[in-house]
Amino acid sequence: MPTFQSDGVTLAYLDQNDGVSRPLPVLLIHGFASSIEMNWVATSWVRDLAGAGYRVVAIDNRGHGRSEKLYVPEAYSREIMAEDARRLLDHLGIGTAHVIGYSMGARIAATLVLAHPERIGRLVLGGLGHNMVRAMAGTGPIAQALLAPSIDDVVNPTARTFRAFADQTRSDLKALAVCVRQIRDPVPREEIGRIAVPTLVAAGTNDVIAGPAHILSDLIPGSESFEIAGRDHMKAVGDRSFKTAVLNFLERDAGGAALP
Repeated sequence: MPTFQSDGVTLAYLDQNDGVSRPLPVLLIHGFASSIEMNWVATSWVRDLAGAGYRVVAIDNRGHGRSEKLYVPEAYSREIMAEDARRLLDHLGIGTAHVIGYSMGARIAATLVLAHPERIGRLVLGGLGHNMVRAMAGTGPIAQALLAPSIDDVVNPTARTFRAFADQTRSDLKALAVCVRQIRDPVPREEIGRIAVPTLVAAGTNDVIAGPAHILSDLIPGSESFEIAGRDHMKAVGDRSFKTAVLNFLERDAGGAALP
């Protein structure tokens, strides 16, 4: 997997551009404790977007996947991680892209569009609804769960879910524990209301981590919401109906008919 430098940090990325027929590429930003491979390749997002004619670019966020691991709190914030994504576009010579973020990646994507609206065509905020703007319970239990000697030592059910996923993805638990304390701060409602690009908000109907999609959508002028029926946070990301909704949403920018 190729890498680039983002303000001195080495980050891994994917760039699949065979058979491109669409005017804008798609940038994918994964969720917490995930990676390009887990969030976008294993769920066939890369395959399906490339099959629809898009150049597909994805980033392993700092502290994740094959990117550099950092262990100081000041290395992680949604603003810093949004600039990582912007620098990847710069590195690849991409002026404007559609952006799809999932969970933490949605928080990063929202921050990216607020800082650089001219770089974004269409925006998809997946796996994060109302909880984008809500002050959530403290991240201490999640960080403690990540640093516990074993998942068997974790009793908090939510924290245990995060630890189980981090173990599944073979993540650097120390780096994630530092990251989670910084990245889950809410995006202020007044900032969310300034998003001015076409936006789709999507979350599973059983996703307690995301919160309802329509509540976040109501805060973004002109945006749309999509409920991923019967899906929780982990299962929503690869759901076929979610992909179809996103492909239809992106297709409008090409001036063609929506996909069936």
